[in-house]
Amino acid sequence: MKRMKTKELRGLGKEDMKNRLEELRKELIKHNAQIATGTVPKSPGQVKQTKKTIARILTILKEKKKEEKKKSSKTQEEKTSESKIKEG
Repeated sequence: MKRMKTKELRGLGKEDMKNRLEELRKELIKHNAQIATGTVPKSPGQVKQTKKTIARILTILKEKKKEEKKKSSKTQEEKTSESKIKEG
C-alpha cells in the first residue's frame, strides 16, 4: 500500500479518514499475524509504515476535533456577549 502524505490525509473528509483508518488497522492485524506465525512479510518496512500512517490519521482527527471544539466555544462566547449587550 502506498504511503499517504500528510497533505493528502488532511484533504480527506472525516468519514474517509475513519474508513482509511479501519483499513489500515485490518492491514496491520494481517502483518502482525504473519509475523506471529513465523512467515516473513513481503516488505518488513510495511508494518512500520502502516503504524505511522495510523498515527498520522489519528493526529489529524484529533486536531480537527480540537478545532471544532474551539469554534463552538467561540460561538458560545459570542452568543453570551450578544445577550449581555441586549440586556444591558
